[in-house]
Amino acid sequence: MDSIIVTGNGPLKGQIPIAGAKNACLTLMPATLLSEEPLTLTNAPRLSDIKTMTDLLQSLGAEVTSLQGGKVLAMSSHDIHNHTADYDIVRKMRASILVLGPMLARDGRAVVSLPGGCAIGARPVDLHLKALEAMGAELELKEGYVHAKAPKGLKGGIVDFAFASVGATENALMAATLAKGTTVLNNAAREPEIVDLADCLRAMGAQIDGDGTSTITIQGVDRLNGATHPVVTDRIELGTYMLAPAIAGGEVELLGGKMSLIGAFCEKLDAAGIEVTETPAGLKVRRRDDRVRAVDVVTEPFPGFPTDLQAQMMALLCTADGTSVLEEKIFENRFMHAPELIRMGAKIDVQGGHATVTGVDRLKGAPVMATDLRASVSLILAGLAAEGETVVSRVYHLDRGYEHVVRKLSAVGANIERVSDR
Repeated sequence: MDSIIVTGNGPLKGQIPIAGAKNACLTLMPATLLSEEPLTLTNAPRLSDIKTMTDLLQSLGAEVTSLQGGKVLAMSSHDIHNHTADYDIVRKMRASILVLGPMLARDGRAVVSLPGGCAIGARPVDLHLKALEAMGAELELKEGYVHAKAPKGLKGGIVDFAFASVGATENALMAATLAKGTTVLNNAAREPEIVDLADCLRAMGAQIDGDGTSTITIQGVDRLNGATHPVVTDRIELGTYMLAPAIAGGEVELLGGKMSLIGAFCEKLDAAGIEVTETPAGLKVRRRDDRVRAVDVVTEPFPGFPTDLQAQMMALLCTADGTSVLEEKIFENRFMHAPELIRMGAKIDVQGGHATVTGVDRLKGAPVMATDLRASVSLILAGLAAEGETVVSRVYHLDRGYEHVVRKLSAVGANIERVSDR
């Protein structure tokens, strides 16, 4: 396994290009299963999760070709000869469950292993299953697999989500495009990735209204056609790299960034003393004063503060002036990065879903271990301003969600390298 070594060496300056969104791309890729015609995605991120979804789609019979160094994915599902998503692939990534709705909608049958992914809580798939049942699916759980069938096809229905689940909204949205009649999704997720999926599905001929709100209405159609669709900017990568100059100092421009993607996050940065300005090419970020101010953070579904930026924000607040409280309301077990930050000299007290962070003057470099995708990058951010050398191990998590981290941070002046474990 590889490690990443970071040595704090002062302010950052330059530009960082932001990739297409991992979470959007992983949702858009299964949409190919809804049509026999080609679906092409541009602005795709080059990540190990994309490779895993490619492997899964190919195992079902889809053709997936990576072009332009991985930034374009050309897909075709004209011959789906296998309707079982096997555990050996699905266990690697939670988004694998998103093949369930499209396969069921198109062919009336699917067998999908219960998924894996980062160990940040139970994240049950019951909301996915209840949504499909509301559309007439017959479901059975056997030996770790969801066995789903709809012999006469799915039919429109009313889906009332107990929680605004992004994944369940995406699965239901895709399934409803080919259901007979009208489907209404109540308490639907409102994330930009949902809007991006709806835009792609509309380009394929779907009839969808209300995406971006808590009520989405889908009028089923008989078939969907092919399309070419650009993947939306990755708001989590954007927020992550916005924190680099906030932590290390300096000024960095994030190419392709839009404030509308992360408004609540920008508000917290402003309260902490971080200036964010829009430019023709993206967003420019700099710290107003020598030290940031403490702020309280509560993670919430979009448009609230993203849970996927909580770990990175904690890294910033470790050296803030004052005491901050972070409340995690989306996933349990999502403060696993806290003990690693404590190894670097941070003062953090975790009690259930709350973490109290008392700022220190400076963190100290230390050997630390990544526990999940976002935790891994939070430790790298902390190392940018720490005294001495920080060695982050188990960085294979990082490859699931960030392309070329070392290259991007090095380009703005960070002292960072990736090495084989020593």
